[in-house]
Amino acid sequence: MVNENKQDATDIQANQDGPELEVGLDAVAPAAATQPNAAADPAQAAGTPRDITRLKVEKSCSRGLAGWLAQHRLSLAITSYQTGRIYLVGSDQQGRVSFFERIFERAMGVVGNAQRIYLGGLYQLWRFENVLRPNEIIHGQFDKCYVPRNAQTIGDLDIHELGIRKDGRVVFVNTKYSCLAELSPTHSFKAIWKPKFISKLAPEDRCHLNGLAMVDGEPKYVTAVCKSDSVDGWRERRRDGGVVIDVQTDEIVCEGLSMPHSPRWHNGRLWLLNAGTGQLGWVDFATKAFVPHAFVPGFARGLSIIGNVAAVGLSKPRNQRFEGLQLDDELKQRDAEPWCGVQIISLANGDVLNWIRFDGDMGEIFDIAFLPNVKQPMMIGLRTAEIRDLITFESAIPAEVPAA
Repeated sequence: MVNENKQDATDIQANQDGPELEVGLDAVAPAAATQPNAAADPAQAAGTPRDITRLKVEKSCSRGLAGWLAQHRLSLAITSYQTGRIYLVGSDQQGRVSFFERIFERAMGVVGNAQRIYLGGLYQLWRFENVLRPNEIIHGQFDKCYVPRNAQTIGDLDIHELGIRKDGRVVFVNTKYSCLAELSPTHSFKAIWKPKFISKLAPEDRCHLNGLAMVDGEPKYVTAVCKSDSVDGWRERRRDGGVVIDVQTDEIVCEGLSMPHSPRWHNGRLWLLNAGTGQLGWVDFATKAFVPHAFVPGFARGLSIIGNVAAVGLSKPRNQRFEGLQLDDELKQRDAEPWCGVQIISLANGDVLNWIRFDGDMGEIFDIAFLPNVKQPMMIGLRTAEIRDLITFESAIPAEVPAA
């Protein structure tokens, strides 16, 4: 990272979600930190959970990010289950990067567009709807306003990535039960597919099924850390047991991977993250092998592709869970420190075009989604007055005919 390319903090607009924000968006500057560093937090030392509303997250980005987002009329949705954050990142009218933060416990898989966002959480699957009409803004600046309209309780399924079928139904990776699932009106989930090597549906996270690629509005490819059929068996197969499976044929189309994540079909090619080696690359179906395209300095998880660029999520490796992987050696050879953040990478040559970096109490990213035709989005939170006071409606009542 070159310091001259770093965007100054004064060029970042931040809207944060926390107990101090009780009246919506009156405050647009970052609130002062009220929580000491996690390492010095007595609650953490005592083994009690941290108050996620008080975590301090520091944000920085490349100098050209705001202009690039504005030029292409793009925004990003970024999740971090570690801190319970979802960030909507766009560009404001003053040419700054706009970070809009909301808190949803264990925020994980995210998928969306200009009208709708789905988000997987600790025990619910959330649906947000944009209530603004074309060319309408709110609070004098935001061109999209996503409101939580539904939160279906599914239980703690360790829900990972999401997809939207062409008929609008949501499909999700149910990692705890090693299957793909849909919402059920009665039960926690409806299982629709499992790998052939999984002998039964059980809450055992056997193979760590984690990533989902949709093709033509249907689930097509998934990633798994291994082919284990025993409880928590994937932890011993992290280095080279990873596979990509064709959901429609049950064929393993790529193997020998290290903790693969986030398969995405784009322009006739299946891209994915070989997280254990820190590589973005694609699948050679003829050889069933992974072809590296670009190295990223971190545990790669979360991928969104638009045009000829990919947004890749980076996390700092955790002790025990991620140690002992080839990524450690790659970082040492490159004399690099692992990141937490997002890098926007060219699919033509592997160059990093722009980046976002998170520091402080945030060390992991889970998922990313490009939001096309969205310039500066916001989201209604559960801790603001706006969730009570922002009311919109549609009507099927015929308009009254004026009296003669």
